[in-house]
Amino acid sequence: MALKDTIQTLLQQVSGLQAANTEELEALRIKYLSKKGEITALFNEFRNVPADQKRELGQLLNQLRQQTEERINELREKLDESRESREERLDLTRTPDPIALGTRHPLSLVREEIIDIFSRIGFTVAEGPEVEDDKHVYGMLNFAPEHPARDMQDTFFIEKEIGVQKPTDVLLRSHTSSVQTRVMTSQKPPIRVLCPGRVYRNEAISARAHCFFHQVEGLYVDKNVSFADLREALLYFSKEMFGAETKIRLRPSYFPFTEPSAEMDISCNICGGKGCSFCKGTGWVEILGCGMVDPNVLEACGIDSKIYSGYAFGMGVERITNLKYRVKDLRLFSENDVRFLRQFESC
Repeated sequence: MALKDTIQTLLQQVSGLQAANTEELEALRIKYLSKKGEITALFNEFRNVPADQKRELGQLLNQLRQQTEERINELREKLDESRESREERLDLTRTPDPIALGTRHPLSLVREEIIDIFSRIGFTVAEGPEVEDDKHVYGMLNFAPEHPARDMQDTFFIEKEIGVQKPTDVLLRSHTSSVQTRVMTSQKPPIRVLCPGRVYRNEAISARAHCFFHQVEGLYVDKNVSFADLREALLYFSKEMFGAETKIRLRPSYFPFTEPSAEMDISCNICGGKGCSFCKGTGWVEILGCGMVDPNVLEACGIDSKIYSGYAFGMGVERITNLKYRVKDLRLFSENDVRFLRQFESC
């Protein structure tokens, strides 16, 4: 009965066969099923078995061969599925050259830095739609329908119907102040928000201007807010952004939505205020506009101007980026020239 014991031992071995690749699988097939394999050798030995044992041992041998074939076929199917899965994940159209990783855009870097600085003094971020209506962009901000200030912020109007040539009240926002009006109409004071986003102006494209650019505007509304609060907030921002030695000055200006209004300059961060070609020899560079929120704007947004006051400011992200990285041509920010963008990989 030594043959029977050998067959049963092989049956146990076959049930646990494993193969990590096609080479190992082929080695198993040769070991058990080839002309010189172990199962073939057992069939040769079976010829010498007594007649009374042939039936039992013959059935066991056939069972062994069948189970071995089934196990090898099962392993082959698993290897085929695994190979197909790897081939599906493999992109044969991909170049063998290493793919260079991208980096953040310089405008994104500066915008995030501005937001981070103001977040330290309690400002949160509010966003709104780029396609706006006249009410939020101009009407609630104290722009009279025929006011000359609208010409300074001429933008692109959206035609409601094909063939309609006259402007409608649907337009691309010319400043993110529209977000401020939406916040003031939906939120009760105290309000302390930053409004970053893309804005549009109907301007000729040049090294110093574009038909779209990016802004970060700020708004603080509460009881007893003063111009001194505005100045200290902007001085803090300037020192954090451009260095501890930075000085600021505020020059009287005009905006329909603030009163009093001012333009803010910083001491030139390139020459240290001594005068250079960048600051045109003055030692000062203008970076933003600001002022106290006009009472008419507060009332238009449903805020009692006799109880609350506030300040607002707005700056162009491209302008701040130019000062920080000394970029001379504003068009570079939107041309996607990788030679330009790679210069900011370590920032």
